Amino acid sequence: MSDKYFETNRETWNKKVAIHAKSDMYNMEAFKNGNSSLMKYERHSLSAVAGKSLLHLQCHFGQDTLSFARMGATCTGIDLSDEAIKLAKSLNDELNLDATFHCCNVFDVNDHVTDTFDIVFTSYGVIGWLPDLTKWATIIASRLKDGGTFYMVEFHPIVWMFDYLQEPPVLKYAYNQDEVIYEEYEGTYAEDGETKMISKEYAWNHGLGDVINALINAGLTIEMLTEHDASPYDVLPDLVKNDEGLYETKDKLYPLIYELKATKKPRE
Repeated sequence: MSDKYFETNRETWNKKVAIHAKSDMYNMEAFKNGNSSLMKYERHSLSAVAGKSLLHLQCHFGQDTLSFARMGATCTGIDLSDEAIKLAKSLNDELNLDATFHCCNVFDVNDHVTDTFDIVFTSYGVIGWLPDLTKWATIIASRLKDGGTFYMVEFHPIVWMFDYLQEPPVLKYAYNQDEVIYEEYEGTYAEDGETKMISKEYAWNHGLGDVINALINAGLTIEMLTEHDASPYDVLPDLVKNDEGLYETKDKLYPLIYELKATKKPRE
């Protein structure tokens, strides 16, 4: 059944690529002119990537991958969407960078990528597309060099408990939910105000305990877990822009973002 879920998601993401590439949120012109697409959290936590190899899981059309390449990393990006990877490769060539991109499901990474990396990276709205974090974490560990770092920055699981298709949003989904969640709606999060595309999406909710235990069981050591009230993206209803240009809920009753860093310890 998961093949059906992944294929539906792939078709939706293929439709999103052209819309996102033209959107203010992705600001393609500024990116092509040298602006980094990386946000505050990952810029701070992965500031020293020059000379290192980096694997970016679920890279969309590669802006973050290519931003790391501009910082001197040797980068590989993977994504489920063939349209996204097509655009990523085009951007890589246009900007004269040396990143490599593969179109594949996260769960099939090892069929496409055999190198090991100093850093594995993933960010913002990624693990909710995956039903099985045990397999996800095992793949991350298999692609890390001994001593390598896994870093993720992701929307907090509390965020995904709400049904945002209702106004106001309603607390509807479990913090941990093995049962698949299906949503169908008009538009996309990088809304241009004009698109009429229909997003059809299957997703799963994963609590922090599920994420951490999956990584530990795969042999990684958790080095850091930090929760933040502020999101770099204004993608939820009624967020307020703070002094740093990040977005918060008005009451700050729960975090919107978390960062996690883990290490693959060298074999003794």
